Amino acid sequence: MKFYFVKTPEIIQSIFSNYTWKIATNKKEIYLTFDDGPIPKITPWVLKTLEKFNAKATFFCVGDNIKKHPEVFKQIINHGHSIGNHTFNHLQGWKTNTYNYLQNIEKTETVINRLKTEDRKPSTINQQPTNNLFRPPYGKIKSKQAKALQSKGYKIIMWDVLSADFDQKISPEKCYQNVIKNAQNGSIVVFHDSEKAFKNLEYTLPKVLEYFTKEGYVFKAL
Repeated sequence: MKFYFVKTPEIIQSIFSNYTWKIATNKKEIYLTFDDGPIPKITPWVLKTLEKFNAKATFFCVGDNIKKHPEVFKQIINHGHSIGNHTFNHLQGWKTNTYNYLQNIEKTETVINRLKTEDRKPSTINQQPTNNLFRPPYGKIKSKQAKALQSKGYKIIMWDVLSADFDQKISPEKCYQNVIKNAQNGSIVVFHDSEKAFKNLEYTLPKVLEYFTKEGYVFKAL
């Protein structure tokens, strides 16, 4: 089993302070993020669940999934959520040549820019942020890759709370506890709208939304 931090240590956040790990705020705000979609049935379920709590989120989409499922991607746009780039083929930055990595991201950018202006509800046009958010798959990116992206205006978005919904060896209840025990004002929380994660996500997401809503929190997009 691969090791991972549920709560990103402060020392890591300080060493890589040029990345965004959380939002500095004293307000009761949490930033939910969803990686690896869009996926039919799963992403629409996430959108409906968020809508029940008037919650906004950020979806870090894989370009190949956008290309395969453009109508699902447009649903994210039409619900007024933020979009981020997660490479075209879910590349691991440490194992990928920098040129190829950047080209893969650019390929996703092209697909996003084409689709996010199509069939969008008029009410969301002014709400939709520019696509300058990037999250490296697995959280692994070379310094050279990050600097190149930042020079193009990208913000590297990491996280301070990992739900670990992708881990099929943990129970849905453990996934839920990972979030409610660690999220706080300004936390960026990682979920995955993927088939692999859905067992844990289906249980955890509604409970997280309900728990923090009762505590007076709001859920915002990046």
